[in-house]
Amino acid sequence: MAHHLNVAEMFGTTRVDDGRVRFRLWAPAQQTVSVAFEPGGLVPMQRSNNGWFEVTAAVSDGTGYRYRLSDGQMVPDPASRSQPRGVHEASEVKTGPFAWKHPDWRGRPWTETVLYEIHAGTAGGFRGIRDDLPRLKALGVTAVELMPVNAFPGERNWGYDGVLPYAPDPAYGSTEDLKALVDAAHGLGLMMFLDVVYNHFGPDGNYLASYAPQFFRDDVMTPWGSAIDFRRREVRDYFTGNVLMWLQDFRFDGLRFDAVHAILEQDWVEEMAATVRATISPNRHVHLVLEHHNAGSHLRTAVDGQWNDDGHNVLHVLLTGEDGGYYADYASDPAAKLARVLAEGWVYQGERSPYLNAPRGEPCADLPPYVHVLFLQNHDQVGNRAFGERLTSLTSPAALEAAITLQMLCPQIPLLFMGEETASKTPFLFFTDHHAELADAVREGRRQEFAGFAEFSDPEKRERIPDPNAVETFTASVPRPASDERFALYKRLIALRLKEIVPRLTGTVSLGADAIGPKAVSAAWRLGDGSRLTIVTNLGAETVAFAIPPGRLLFATGDTAPLTAVYLEIAT
Repeated sequence: MAHHLNVAEMFGTTRVDDGRVRFRLWAPAQQTVSVAFEPGGLVPMQRSNNGWFEVTAAVSDGTGYRYRLSDGQMVPDPASRSQPRGVHEASEVKTGPFAWKHPDWRGRPWTETVLYEIHAGTAGGFRGIRDDLPRLKALGVTAVELMPVNAFPGERNWGYDGVLPYAPDPAYGSTEDLKALVDAAHGLGLMMFLDVVYNHFGPDGNYLASYAPQFFRDDVMTPWGSAIDFRRREVRDYFTGNVLMWLQDFRFDGLRFDAVHAILEQDWVEEMAATVRATISPNRHVHLVLEHHNAGSHLRTAVDGQWNDDGHNVLHVLLTGEDGGYYADYASDPAAKLARVLAEGWVYQGERSPYLNAPRGEPCADLPPYVHVLFLQNHDQVGNRAFGERLTSLTSPAALEAAITLQMLCPQIPLLFMGEETASKTPFLFFTDHHAELADAVREGRRQEFAGFAEFSDPEKRERIPDPNAVETFTASVPRPASDERFALYKRLIALRLKEIVPRLTGTVSLGADAIGPKAVSAAWRLGDGSRLTIVTNLGAETVAFAIPPGRLLFATGDTAPLTAVYLEIAT
């Protein structure tokens, strides 16, 4: 059920009708709070019985401010729209309008989505990505997805250590730079997606517990500390308000929600999505995508898509032969598991995961294939490796191109990770910019993560794992192109997808899939217009015989294994 958010009751700053700025802070643990302006000026806020503080002041955009707590501690606004000097310094009033050049942009349907995931820092910030948009347009992708951009400590971070969800990080550029990026993408017909993190805050720069400890639970711990208490209306509204800000004020076309399974109150997802649908103009295409542990229920009622980790994991096993860690769940009969991914969506739909030693997932065979976002690589699957190796270093070019063809032409929604389109061999490493004891803890914690792997049982080998806090770890992660031929392959496949598959995608249902060899699968779908799509893929080096499916050959990677062949029989 949708929950109406009253702008006058939201966190942060709002310019009101008389031109002044309203400041609102939920600080139930405080008896007094003041706004401390820079330069000078201390304005007491009025406290209500439910812990809200509010005051209205005549200040201009660009004014710096912090909240002064009862004990004199100075903290940034948890809903700050701008943090020009970092997460520990003053917030900046930012309420002015932006001159959009493409205000009539309405987005694109979900079925047209071809995602390109990118880290803003390694791409030259918001302006660097903006400069690269024509190249991405030429590649054919239809949506650019930014890894989290909310303010984090230091100059370098993946974005998942963010502590101020409403403020773009100044290391990437200004608020205006981000809006200009979104606007430029819309001018080229590209959608913009943003990765958001609502399941935890980072370890440095989160001051909420100082004045609103009720924001967190004291009875549930997570790997990141006390769980965020989504049972509270103020907490729900804080994050739902952030969703609406990105979609309305920044005009993003979609959001990817990180690790939603770590949010204890799953009904917030339904409420948030209903609020989005009720608030955003129905003339706009707005897409909500989850990272979750195979939760089919949200896909039936609330959101557009979900990252398909099962699809990635079984393809990775088939391409590399790796079976350590969670890949062990996919090492037995991987071709049959890939067939289930193509026919139904996920491998695990409530069955016991040996790795987790617990059931995983929910049934999903009734869902259309295009609710699943399929990737061969992403920031997690590359960067969570000790040395950040890409598939270009782990499998043969022929097998990888066969997998790429399957990914790009099957009815699931494809996602590329930056650098894939040029066969980059540049690693994508885990990087941060922490200092002192926290830097030491992150470095050693990172190395201890791999202590259970046989290849890192020797402490000396673990010492070779790059230090996340070293600037060289960040610079080594900037993608360097390696192959124009790979770019041409992606370009051709995306063009085929948009021409032959996308117009027929809505209403697609599976006709089944079968393992036809140790690393080979044949899968077929009835497309929305009645046409039949068949894909035969063999990721192994041994030839596997198969009957030629009906229809014309749409694309094939070659005549010998590994290969993928795609056939389309047009309905008459």
